[in-house]
Amino acid sequence: MPADADLLVIGGGCAGLSLAAQLGSYKDRARRTIVLEQRSTYQNDRTWCFWGDITTPYAHLADHQWGELQLINGEQQVLIDCNHTPYHMLKSSTFYDSVMTGLAHNPLLSIQLNAAVVTEPIFRHGLWHVQTSQGELTSKVVIDTRPASSSSELEAVLWQSFYGHEVLTNEPCFDPACAELMDFSAPNPMQIGFTYTLPVSTTRALIEFTTFSAGRLTAGDLETALMQSIAKKVGGKPYKIVHSEYGLLPMGITHRGANSTPKDPSYIVSGLHAGAGRPSTGYAFQRIQNWAAQCAARIVAGGLPKAQTKDPYFLSQMDRIFLNVLRDNPRHGPDLFTRLFSKAKSEQVIRFLSDKAHLSDYAAIIRAMPTAPFIKQLFSGKALQ
Repeated sequence: MPADADLLVIGGGCAGLSLAAQLGSYKDRARRTIVLEQRSTYQNDRTWCFWGDITTPYAHLADHQWGELQLINGEQQVLIDCNHTPYHMLKSSTFYDSVMTGLAHNPLLSIQLNAAVVTEPIFRHGLWHVQTSQGELTSKVVIDTRPASSSSELEAVLWQSFYGHEVLTNEPCFDPACAELMDFSAPNPMQIGFTYTLPVSTTRALIEFTTFSAGRLTAGDLETALMQSIAKKVGGKPYKIVHSEYGLLPMGITHRGANSTPKDPSYIVSGLHAGAGRPSTGYAFQRIQNWAAQCAARIVAGGLPKAQTKDPYFLSQMDRIFLNVLRDNPRHGPDLFTRLFSKAKSEQVIRFLSDKAHLSDYAAIIRAMPTAPFIKQLFSGKALQ
């Protein structure tokens, strides 16, 4: 009995759609692919940001970009020059529309909405059998991009929790030429908290309150701090909320559940909960694009899919130590980030955060950090798994 597809992608989020888009670029060389997505429609549910130039994937579709960023820590303000690699904002609705349009023009690629996976995939008679809410599908290869189904399936050193509103004011309140990457709230012994402001005009901005903490926080947990941040940014002027988004990102995954355990080379897991995000920042969009391009090339060539590439040892160790320092010293987090952006050159920090660092950039980042807490962590024996 022939398989329904050469490839089944479980989950039509960023990772699943990015892979489908890459396969679509091969036109009639693409493999027969079905993307399974449990939602019924795509909405503007999140915002992705990244540094890049015109050659960076999806940069040409960015809804806005900034050549300057700002970090605020009390009375101290640090200006981050990124004119050579602007900071891009991409709304998920823009990304979804682009990918869905591409899928519609390739008969080898399809997406099934309202298709929830109801039982775990089973390998039988040389094929994967996936039971969905719309019936059973079979495939030679499965790529599973689903998030962990419960908190016990995924553990991390820290969790990045954020909740934001896009606000529209009647009077000018914002500078659309400069985004605020971090505006730190009062030091807190339990978590690092800051406001993230992305102004797209003088009267419109996405304002998010973000925390790095040991525990997961809900939108309700962040609501009060968010509303205080908005009031501060608009200076008491009236505004209306036009869009909201909430997110929870693992920073430094220390345990993955059974769903993330490789079952066979023809079944891999990918996406944010499989380590796609940068541990020290949570940035994942461009890392996912790199994985999708490599994975699609391997599939089209007749090979097995490629899992997310592990970070180089030195980079992973720097992230490990940095996260452990933040976890053990959250009160000092604002000063650590301030030192990072004020003592190293902007282009060095941007390359480091974008996974494009040179050896000299690593050296500059190390010099920017205080010695004592990092030496202590280096010899503590604590590590990310």
